[in-house]
Amino acid sequence: MILANPYYLYLLLLIIPAIVWYVLKRKKRYATLQVSNSFAFEGLKPSWKDRLEHVPFILKMLAFVMIVIALARPQSTNSWQNVSTEGIDIVVTLDISSSMLAEDLKPNRLEAAKNVASSFISGRPNDNIGLVVFSAESFTQCPLTTDHAVLLNLFGGIQSGMIEDGTAIGLGLANAVNRIKDSQAKSKVIILLTDGSNNRGDIDPITAADIAKTFGVRVYTIGIGTRGKAPYPFQTAYGIQYQNIDVVIDEEPLKQISSITGGKYYRATNNNKLKSIYDEIDQLEKTKMKVHEYSKKNEEYRAFGIAALILLLLEIFLRNTVLRRLP
Repeated sequence: MILANPYYLYLLLLIIPAIVWYVLKRKKRYATLQVSNSFAFEGLKPSWKDRLEHVPFILKMLAFVMIVIALARPQSTNSWQNVSTEGIDIVVTLDISSSMLAEDLKPNRLEAAKNVASSFISGRPNDNIGLVVFSAESFTQCPLTTDHAVLLNLFGGIQSGMIEDGTAIGLGLANAVNRIKDSQAKSKVIILLTDGSNNRGDIDPITAADIAKTFGVRVYTIGIGTRGKAPYPFQTAYGIQYQNIDVVIDEEPLKQISSITGGKYYRATNNNKLKSIYDEIDQLEKTKMKVHEYSKKNEEYRAFGIAALILLLLEIFLRNTVLRRLP
């Protein structure tokens, strides 16, 4: 509920001097009687009229409050929207090979990629989003869905070593294209993230990109990993030992994939850079939404006016009948 004339509420401040006047008036109302002591009156209890003597004043104050609220014109608003959306279908394609455990991103490349992608998914409630993972092989972790709670739960379960090790970029991209090619969405997007070069699989990455272009799929590619060397954990007989290994990302095929399909290539060298990349993709691929909003306001002052009238009539009735005081 809103008020069309809220400035009338300042009139409620008049209640303060009214209370002061009422208290001062009551002090002058009764005559004083001097007696030697008050022992004779100590056993007397106040009557029910004495207990209710302030009720008429309280009723008048409440009536005044109702009148002020009515003057402020309370209004209720009914609003509704007609919303039409042109959803975007997105398949996140994630490399889960063992090299994704390198810790140049924190806590490692795979966990950083999962965390940032999860935030990206949470910010796009109107889109169908799916998940494909790959290393030497590829499989669909989650088909296109708007149930993002399920998708995020499956995202959390991704681990390196789920399938045979290796990096089959072409196979992963082809699998993602197969998942999205029949989509009726106005925009079809694949976000492919990897930290290596294509060394497994029967499908060449460029061939997979040509297939994606045929079906109108735009591919954003992300090479993840610092430049130079990165700490990588090795399991030994003495526990986890770290060794700096060369970061080798074959960027040229990733650039070609994005160029062929009308997407863009990015290099994520740290967590902040990876997040900024997803933020940019989020801005580039916004869901189109048309909203028509309608509203209707209803005047609600009548109820407060009626309440004020009832309170005043009740005050007059009590003051002139059961709570009447003789001079």
